[in-house]
Amino acid sequence: MRQPDIEIYLREEHLDTLTTWLDQQIGPIALEPWSGLIRHGTLTCEDRPVPLMIVRKAAGKWASIWFDSDSTPWATDADCARAISSAIQHEVRCSVGGWSEEEGEADADRWLKVTSEGETEFIWAEKP
Repeated sequence: MRQPDIEIYLREEHLDTLTTWLDQQIGPIALEPWSGLIRHGTLTCEDRPVPLMIVRKAAGKWASIWFDSDSTPWATDADCARAISSAIQHEVRCSVGGWSEEEGEADADRWLKVTSEGETEFIWAEKP
């Protein structure tokens, strides 16, 4: 089932690698200058604008990358994490599945770590 938006987490030192890859492989990316810890922009996927927000220090040294659309090339956060980790060869984190407040707190701390070695579920104690 396609998620209404996509959110992944990436170490801040890899953000330039990510934005370069998105621009070259997915579609043109236009980013505004940083406004404190936040940067807004638009990624164009198949001629559709996808609002994008990057938040530095969302979880320690991890930045949140939020694609605010269901018009991305990925159906789920995990699909996006797999594609980006494979492409840029760095660890990417995402929630195990879609989550909403109505579902309660039980699954809110379950996260997926995606690396070249594979995928591991873990509890992210310092999550946002």
